[in-house]
Amino acid sequence: MKNYIEAGDTITAPAPAGGAVSGLPVIIGLLIGIATTTVAAGINVAVKTSGVFELPKVSAQAWTIGQAIYWDPVAGNATTSNTSTTLLGYASEPSANPSAVGRVRLIPRAA
Repeated sequence: MKNYIEAGDTITAPAPAGGAVSGLPVIIGLLIGIATTTVAAGINVAVKTSGVFELPKVSAQAWTIGQAIYWDPVAGNATTSNTSTTLLGYASEPSANPSAVGRVRLIPRAA
């Protein structure tokens, strides 16, 4: 097939305002993924757009498998709250209350 470009599980893009931190979400429009390196704003960063990642979470929340998980850019953690947050994916396994991290399966964003 002549029009195939790449698998798309890693996209390279300029880091957004504030830069990108290795292992944490990068959100650029509808592009959501996990930064593979730490870079300053405007510097190209490879963003992993699929897979399961262990992320910092709201400690006082208990997560269930399949529960929607959002990223809170102000608090810098994953949460079940959909207020002023961006949908990342779903919990890939239970996470207790309290616990500092949870595992999230990224899902593609739709407009």
